[in-house]
Amino acid sequence: MHKQSIAFSMLALVAALGAGSALAAAPDWGKVPAKKMHVFYPGASPVEWIMNGVEHSGAKGLRKGEACTACHEEEIATFGQKMSSGEKIEPKPIKGKAPGIPVNVQAANDGTNLYLRFSWKQPAGGAAKMDADNQVKVAFMLANDGIMAKDAKGKEVDMSKAGGCWATCHEDSRTMPNAKDDKKTKYVADAGKFYDLLQWQSKANKGTDGQVSDKRTMEGGKALVEAKGENKGGEWSVVFTRKLTGGDGDIALASGKLYNFGFAIHDDHTAGRFHHVSLGYTLGIDTKGDLTAAKQ
Repeated sequence: MHKQSIAFSMLALVAALGAGSALAAAPDWGKVPAKKMHVFYPGASPVEWIMNGVEHSGAKGLRKGEACTACHEEEIATFGQKMSSGEKIEPKPIKGKAPGIPVNVQAANDGTNLYLRFSWKQPAGGAAKMDADNQVKVAFMLANDGIMAKDAKGKEVDMSKAGGCWATCHEDSRTMPNAKDDKKTKYVADAGKFYDLLQWQSKANKGTDGQVSDKRTMEGGKALVEAKGENKGGEWSVVFTRKLTGGDGDIALASGKLYNFGFAIHDDHTAGRFHHVSLGYTLGIDTKGDLTAAKQ
């Protein structure tokens, strides 16, 4: 009886683990609609530049409550050309830098987890390796409304809603032309507010779960279940599995709600600000957003 009880317990444990694994199984991506979303090379364009109406005419629209996509969505496919060439807001152009990358983004949920899949064709490269360990890193940020930034006249704009992750990028951050501290990371100037940050690294083929508040931290989050990627014939595919709810530093996601969403790709061993970034979008959980994660 004792051996039978042990065997029964082991079978029950295996079944329970199997059930748990089934809950975290990625959806059939062939049945999930893909949205093409371009990431572009932003050059040295911190939030202070974005909010400067003299250098960036779009600041006027931001003050009216318009999003960056209102002006730039139609040109996003070619948006990074002037920056990557050094013609505009880039004092250190990288020879051969891709101006942008078209990315197919898919999203779904199963009532417990959010699934995000990013897939794209590897662009040409060959520049010096800033991050020798990682050919590619992929990150995305989530935020609630209400992360503010001020323009030159003190007018506040909700940049989490209008500009994606730009509220975290400042002119004094490391690798920026005006940086004085090589340890100063991305940060949010609005006290008490934060972006939820998840990143996948190609060398380890795993992810980290952190946040950006008064400084950037790459750990401490409790929502990430798994991040895996692969390159097949020059085509990258990276899938994140994230709990809808986590802990401190994790944006709690709920069905029927919209969240601010943006993502970035560090391509060709780049690091710091030399990445490709998206504009700011909305992610809808079982509701229509710029990107919708419907229940599968």
